Amino acid sequence: MQKREQRKPMVAGNWKMNASREAAQALITAIQQGATAFTAIDIAIFPSFVHLPLAEHLLKNTAIAWGAQNMYLGTAGAFTGEVSGAMLVDYGCQYVLIGHSERRALFHEDLTMVAAKLKAALEAKLKPILCLGETLAEREANQTENVIGMQLQSAIDAVGIHAFNQIVVAYEPVWAIGTGLTATPEQAQSVHAFIRKIFAQHDVVVANSMRILYGGSVKADNATGLFGMADIDGALVGGASLDAKSFLAICQAAEQTEIAME
Repeated sequence: MQKREQRKPMVAGNWKMNASREAAQALITAIQQGATAFTAIDIAIFPSFVHLPLAEHLLKNTAIAWGAQNMYLGTAGAFTGEVSGAMLVDYGCQYVLIGHSERRALFHEDLTMVAAKLKAALEAKLKPILCLGETLAEREANQTENVIGMQLQSAIDAVGIHAFNQIVVAYEPVWAIGTGLTATPEQAQSVHAFIRKIFAQHDVVVANSMRILYGGSVKADNATGLFGMADIDGALVGGASLDAKSFLAICQAAEQTEIAME
């Protein structure tokens, strides 16, 4: 598969359920100021719902995009506690995370629900970041490819292969999220190559152009090795995205790797 000619690297920060208003404002401001030097990559942040108006206020007319960590599949109605894609667009969101492992595990979102949310996000004109990943038990049972394959196929069946021109995929091994464990660059590359191979079986052009991010305890000290792999097009960063210095260091690693490959 081709490396980067058609794929601009992306670094996205998933804040999860963190940050006070004051902390969010300081973090967004620091990232925005520090990111002005990066022109070869895309950068996006994913604050909690309550901080999306702040993100819009501080990041409007900048190069940094923002999105939501979740959405409901309905457009409106009696769905207490939920947020629709249209509401996210109202606050300038370009992206939305779909199928994060914490949504799948803690909130029992199955393949059908994730696929429906993916479709709803596209209908709302959002760009989904579809999260995939296996647990430690599944990896140790050599089920990684089976699990990833099922997660991908349900999504492809729901929206069609060409919809993935508008979708970013993020491979996040569940065993490496928030544990301090990280897949080696070679382990991550192997799964990324498998994902791209699945798409190539449907459409080679889509497979070559779609971005696949790695997530799972990405830090400044392991980012360069990960970004140097042929099929890794950036990162979905968790804990390190809550520290501007760490997040910007990961962005710098992506920028430098991209420039070196040009």
